[in-house]
Amino acid sequence: MSSTEIQNLGEEPCFRLEQLPGKSPHLAGKASPQVNSRWDAPEVTANGVHDIEDRILRITGYYGYKPGYSSHRREEGSESHAETPVSETSGKGTAYQTCANTVLKVLGGLLVVLCVSSSWVGITQVVQLTFKSFSCPFFITWFSTNWNILFFPLYYSGHVATTREKRTPIQKFRECSRMFGENGMSLKVFLKRTAPFSILWTLTNYLYLLALRKLTATDVSALYCCHKAFVFLLSWIVLKDRFMGVRIVAAIMAITGIVMMAYADGFHGDSFMGVALAVGSASTSALYKVLFKMFLGSANLGEAAHFFSTMGFFNLIFISCVPLILYFTRVEHWGSLSSLPWGYLCGVAGLWLVFNILVNVGVVLTYPILISIGTLLSVPGNAAIDVLKHEVIFSVVRLAATCIICLGFLLLLLPEEWDTVTLRFLTTLADKKTEEHGEELSESSVHTRSRSRANGAVSIPMA
Repeated sequence: MSSTEIQNLGEEPCFRLEQLPGKSPHLAGKASPQVNSRWDAPEVTANGVHDIEDRILRITGYYGYKPGYSSHRREEGSESHAETPVSETSGKGTAYQTCANTVLKVLGGLLVVLCVSSSWVGITQVVQLTFKSFSCPFFITWFSTNWNILFFPLYYSGHVATTREKRTPIQKFRECSRMFGENGMSLKVFLKRTAPFSILWTLTNYLYLLALRKLTATDVSALYCCHKAFVFLLSWIVLKDRFMGVRIVAAIMAITGIVMMAYADGFHGDSFMGVALAVGSASTSALYKVLFKMFLGSANLGEAAHFFSTMGFFNLIFISCVPLILYFTRVEHWGSLSSLPWGYLCGVAGLWLVFNILVNVGVVLTYPILISIGTLLSVPGNAAIDVLKHEVIFSVVRLAATCIICLGFLLLLLPEEWDTVTLRFLTTLADKKTEEHGEELSESSVHTRSRSRANGAVSIPMA
């Protein structure tokens, strides 16, 4: 049996059915009790009933029922619907943030490109100005390489200023020395790993400066761009990198430009010697990069700063005897130290340090391809200065050789999957054109049918 209570407290009456003890709320074969519809109004009552569904659940004694159950579920549903626009908004915000980061990265890359190109042009031009009063290329190379010692202190200063992590310089130096092995830096590792790279570094810069005494800055900078082709050839032979036909073509173009540059003034005299020196500088630079990739692999900014500073120390300790030997043998003789053009020397060394920092920082902050383009842009930069300031007149053969070398350099910058990406782009473009053509045909057929109907024409289907 169940009891019925009618409450007359100024509210609408409602039924409440109590279950018998020990009885199941659902009776097999029994129909559910019927409730008078005039008591099922969807108004809120004092006992927490919100709508018809709550009343039915209450009357039938649904197990686990709580007052306001259905309304609570509706509120949860409304909350879930309300959360959907928020998630869409957050997704849009993430997309906008990614797009903004990409734009900032590209703009920063363009700024780094201009700085890299300007610093390399400045090095070349200031060296030629220095040669007018101080023609000692090895001393300039040695003095400029010593400034690489400042690379790690500058990196550590920037690291401390931009991060909350506070480590002593010794701790950071040891952390960055892991690129030499798990045991870090030792005297044996210092001599074994640093010596070959320091010698190649010095030889590359020394040959570059020797070439500047024979050729114009434009010719030397253009010939130096051939190092990209030599890097590909050495990587293909030594490191077994992937073979790419377009890069073979670029290497052939670089060699063609070298031959044309040497032929411009005949295969004799200072011009031929200058071309040989510039090509030698590009070759040693390529060997330096391939050996670095073989033995040390890739390096982050801290490891690169550590490596450059280590080379600076090696240059200061072990190669300082070479300028003294050249001085006493009268190969490179200078007067007193006060007579040296310290302004030009510090300018060359500072620009060289800035160039090295920009190249390594730019690879971390932006795209590496932009750094290579910055080196290439030094060719037109030097050409503009040679024409406007030094009034150099370039022959047709030299201009053609320079353009061929630069074009080969650009071909070497193509990624490995460039052919697949190009075919995919052309296929997508062809599909879009086909779809547009089909839409135009459908629109024209509809327009023709509408005109025929307007003119009273009737089409008779053929059997």
